Amino acid sequence: MGDLLSWLFSFFLLVGVLGTNLYQLMCLADLEYDYVNPYDSASRINRVVVPEFALQGALCFLHLVTGHWLMVVICLPYLYYNIKVYNDRCHLVDVTEIFNQLPWEKKIRLYKLGYLVILLAFSIFWMVWSIMDE
Repeated sequence: MGDLLSWLFSFFLLVGVLGTNLYQLMCLADLEYDYVNPYDSASRINRVVVPEFALQGALCFLHLVTGHWLMVVICLPYLYYNIKVYNDRCHLVDVTEIFNQLPWEKKIRLYKLGYLVILLAFSIFWMVWSIMDE
């Protein structure tokens, strides 16, 4: 039962990370089609970047504590990227450069989205596996 609860908690953390990533993509798409000005878009994106990093760190830590070693190994590259971007102070979107960086920022978030979907598929598989095992 404990393993199932850890997979459920992992699933909800992963959905939270996916939600923040999709929110950032929507803000960038709104900016691209001139539905919102650059200042509002940058402030909305910057408001959820650090919580996204914290949720992903909590997810990796949860897998580490519960002994899901394969998931820890799968989560580590994304965690390393987040830590590297945060330490280089490149994690926030600059208001004055947002139009120049728009294709790059969208590409980064689309790669993150693909990575998170694969991680979600693994998480759902292992959650179903733990249900069938009990």
